[in-house]
Amino acid sequence: MFFIPYGAREATRRQRFPYVTYLLLGANVAVFLLQLYLIFAWGEIGLQRFIDMFAVVPADITDGTPLELSLITAMFLHSGLLHIAGNMLYLLPFGDNVEDRLGHGRYILFYLLCGIAASLTHVAFEPHSFIPALGASGAIAGVLAGYLALHPRGVVKGFLFIFIILLRVDLPAVVFVGFWFVLQLFSGVAALGNPATAGGVAFMAHVGGFVGGLVLAPLFAATNRKWRNVPVVS
Repeated sequence: MFFIPYGAREATRRQRFPYVTYLLLGANVAVFLLQLYLIFAWGEIGLQRFIDMFAVVPADITDGTPLELSLITAMFLHSGLLHIAGNMLYLLPFGDNVEDRLGHGRYILFYLLCGIAASLTHVAFEPHSFIPALGASGAIAGVLAGYLALHPRGVVKGFLFIFIILLRVDLPAVVFVGFWFVLQLFSGVAALGNPATAGGVAFMAHVGGFVGGLVLAPLFAATNRKWRNVPVVS
């Protein structure tokens, strides 16, 4: 059984077109296509060198390196088609609403800070690891948290698959996002001391990005004056 979200419904009308969310989608897809080209042109070795250069390697962060741009570049890399598809599937239904509430400039800063918080959390729990960490999951975890913080009464629209049965279901955001976070937290705790049990997924990075989103979203939204007297959907 699994749930695939495709949209969300809030109590307020959208004020902005979410072009930053679509730009983030385009940037992630473009980098993924570049990764595919590197495999075609240079093989797995070429792709691995690219990942080693732009992904987050915790041991490189903890060795005293003063500036690590990989904290930003890593969140635009993905390990495969399912990885990027899953991340973008979660970005679109929630990112547009968070962008609308924060404003375009605040939203892109919010997104990047959540991604950085996720990577630093992963580094804190795996400080000596030489395994590259990559993906937009941490930043998108922050977007999910931001949506929950800004639209606590929101409703997530999606499809629920139960074996071969397909149902269209509306879930309260607090249920959907809350369950997602609890799953990440328990999975991350279970993997502590035995990273192999995580199956290559940096669950604590997701937790770090989520916590960052919960903290930052209300702070960023409080400075957005354009959201005064926003019409409520009847």
